[in-house]
Amino acid sequence: MNKDLTTGKTESILWQFCLPLFGSIIFQQLYNIADSLVAGKFVGENALAAVGNSYEITLIFIAFAFGCNMGCSVIVSQLYGAKDYEKLKTAVTTACIFSAILCGILMLAGIAGSTPLLHLIRTPEEVLADSILYLDIYVWGLPFVFFYNIATGIFSALGDSKTPFYFLAASSTSNIAVDILFVKAFHMGVAGVAWATFLCQGISCILAVISVWKRLKKIPVAKKPPLFDSTILRKILLIAIPSILQQSFISIGNILIQSVINGFGASVMAGYCAAVKLNNLVITSFTTIGNGISNFSAQNFGAHKYSRIRDCFRAGLKMVWCLCIPFCILYIFFGKYLLLLFMEKSSATAMMTGRQFLWILSPFYFIVSAKLVADGILRGISAMRQFMAATFTDLALRVLLSFILSSKTGNALGIWLAWPISWTIAMICSVFFYHKEYRKITTWS
Repeated sequence: MNKDLTTGKTESILWQFCLPLFGSIIFQQLYNIADSLVAGKFVGENALAAVGNSYEITLIFIAFAFGCNMGCSVIVSQLYGAKDYEKLKTAVTTACIFSAILCGILMLAGIAGSTPLLHLIRTPEEVLADSILYLDIYVWGLPFVFFYNIATGIFSALGDSKTPFYFLAASSTSNIAVDILFVKAFHMGVAGVAWATFLCQGISCILAVISVWKRLKKIPVAKKPPLFDSTILRKILLIAIPSILQQSFISIGNILIQSVINGFGASVMAGYCAAVKLNNLVITSFTTIGNGISNFSAQNFGAHKYSRIRDCFRAGLKMVWCLCIPFCILYIFFGKYLLLLFMEKSSATAMMTGRQFLWILSPFYFIVSAKLVADGILRGISAMRQFMAATFTDLALRVLLSFILSSKTGNALGIWLAWPISWTIAMICSVFFYHKEYRKITTWS
């Protein structure tokens, strides 16, 4: 059901809108967690390392899909808030045409370039073959990744965060079952993990696209809107390109960090893979809530209700900080048991690596979540230069400090320390930019 986010009590509306998004991303992360869990439990430590190693590269592809999602979602949100329904429908079809072309280019690049990239990041020989196999299968499923992201972006733009939740809940739980079936019953190894994800994402994508198309048909327009509009495409790209660059450079940064981690051997790789899955569950949850905040801000920006954007920032902080508390408790005190979900026979090095990573990062979730709330508003009001500046500050510092501190300490501890330092500095930048841009837009009213 479509929902107008420009009316009602801000905090209540934001909780109602963002909680299903949070639930959706929990199920979305189950795709990746299930892959690692099944690989580590039923195949072995090297398979776990291979899936984790490949995952950093798949994030580059996901970055482009995410950028298309945000570009379409923010512009559709602004048009929905302004009640310009003809342009809204044109924005959707324009985004779909652009995404299809971009997806085709990325598939060609992935088929040709995944193996050289795995060599470039110093993938150990014992995990190379499985890493290549996983990536090759993943690339063929890129159309599902792209169009599912477009569909969920449209749902969110229309104020509906529940429908994507239902799709993800069903497909993610199915993915776990199919993972186990393909790997344990059919003995397909890492290929079974990849094919299970391919199959479940494909079904989810098809159902989501059909549903969103039916939803759009119910929105009344005076005349049939054009399928493509170059002016709207430029507006979409204004949001999409910085979002793509943000996620791409974060992924590239993670790949560079992964190359440093790979130098410490398969056990450290496996421990990091398990721990970073748990960390990504939290960060992606906050990012998704930030995306919801973008939709809320964009609708109210389009409706010129600027005071609700300020209220959104305050309510968003309360929301993410409430979520930080249980995650911190779980990871600090029960991290060992969570890591054991991924590793049937873990070495002492792998377990210590994972626990150390979680101990260092989890207290700083309060810091990075504040940054992502501010980033969500910056994106919703189309302040993309400021958004990118804060993001690249985080990335550049994290990568640079990972190389410097790991060489100083002589072990992976230096890499983990880079995260909280970069998060803190980037958070200060994001919050400063938010306050500056909010003061600017309120002078327009």
